[in-house]
Amino acid sequence: MVFTLQLIVTNKKIKVMTTFKDLQFKRKNYGGIGAHYKFDNGITLSVQAGPGNYSTPREDHSSADAYSSFEIAMWNNDGEWVTRNLIPRQHDDVIGWVSRDDINKIISIVQAQK
Repeated sequence: MVFTLQLIVTNKKIKVMTTFKDLQFKRKNYGGIGAHYKFDNGITLSVQAGPGNYSTPREDHSSADAYSSFEIAMWNNDGEWVTRNLIPRQHDDVIGWVSRDDINKIISIVQAQK
């Protein structure tokens, strides 16, 4: 028996979920690494790690693989902090020691925002 697979392409936008693996980290001039990701809804997620951040370890490394937790923050198109509005039980605009799994959960929350 032979099956034929047809791919039908339409002009509908396909929604692909972003994850931690999609973040593109760059070396920071003052040590460590950082990534910014701007979502379609205008919210920007900042993920940082290094000597000046609430991360594990708090050392200068050149790869995200060297870190087990990160510092995050979020703001909207107007530059207003939105971290504490989007993450339950948070009372600050910067959250420290966030795991990759929790960053993936936060990304899902952000992507669900209109």
